Amino acid sequence: MKAFRFILIALILTSCGTVVNYDYEKSTDFTQYKTYNYFDDMQTGLSELDTKRIIRSIDAKLATLGLTRSDNPDFFIDIQSQDIPNRNNSNIGVGAGGTGGNVGGGVSVGIPLAGNQYTREVVIDFVDKKQNEKLFWQAVSESSYRPNATPEKREAVFVKLVEKIFSAYPPNK
Repeated sequence: MKAFRFILIALILTSCGTVVNYDYEKSTDFTQYKTYNYFDDMQTGLSELDTKRIIRSIDAKLATLGLTRSDNPDFFIDIQSQDIPNRNNSNIGVGAGGTGGNVGGGVSVGIPLAGNQYTREVVIDFVDKKQNEKLFWQAVSESSYRPNATPEKREAVFVKLVEKIFSAYPPNK
């Protein structure tokens, strides 16, 4: 019974994590990039307030990496986001059955583990505008979120998300 509880808790905790996939142009010299800015016509897919939250989080994180926001940047950042259908089909089956001679029967009930969750995909692109808008780094994250969270919790979620996204920047070649 203790093993069952452990497995159940592990499944619940791992289903709530953020998944981030990275890609980059391997010929890129990341040391040449010192300044950045955001595209003026960015359509983030987020509310205006959430867009401000994620930009503040990115600015703070990039400052710790030694990058500076500038009006004449080395590269531009594009942020895109979308809600994606919940792909969580995890459930636990509870069954009961019995036999009597040659007669058999059974009942099975599926209990969903996560309930109704919202999942958001955030894509962050780094584009070298001087090199004909060359995409040189990209992160795609997928994480759960609560649309009715307080502003403080939303801010904290974006800080954690940005920290996870930029944990692999610049990439180790």
